[in-house]
Parts: sequence; C-alpha cells; structure tokens
Amino acid sequence: MGEQKRKQQSKPQFVFNKKNYRFMLIGLACIALGFILMAGGGSDDPNVFNPDIYHWRRIRLAPFLVLLGFGIEVYAILLKTDKKQ
Repeated sequence: MGEQKRKQQSKPQFVFNKKNYRFMLIGLACIALGFILMAGGGSDDPNVFNPDIYHWRRIRLAPFLVLLGFGIEVYAILLKTDKKQ
C-alpha cells in the first residue's frame, strides 16, 4: 500500500504545460524565420557593391521578426500554467 502511494506521488511533473510549449515553438519559428530573412545579400566579388544588402526585408522585417520571436518566448515563459490538482 505504501509503495503504491509513493509511486503515485512521484509522477514526473513538467515545469510548463502544452500551451507554454506551443508558444515557445511559435517563438522559435519567428526567430528562425527572421534570421533566414536576414541572410544573403552579399556579393561574390568583394570589389562590386550589391545594394540588396540594404533591402527593407533585411533592415526592417527580419529584425522585427527576431524581436517578436523573443517577445513570444518571454510571454511563453511567463504564461501562467493551470495546476489542476
């Protein structure tokens, strides 16, 4: 009887629930998309200037997505978990 009760009490409990992990994955996807959009724009020849490096996608959109992703990550960590016990 005592061993069975101890096994029930020692169930592993996660720090976050499913909702938190879902928001964390969304945040990671936003961060990854931001870094992907930031990549490229360079020139194969170092003596030739490529103006694509200053495209609005790399200057405005990509950093916004990265910061949005970090904001979502903070929200996912601070989201109150429902403890139904």
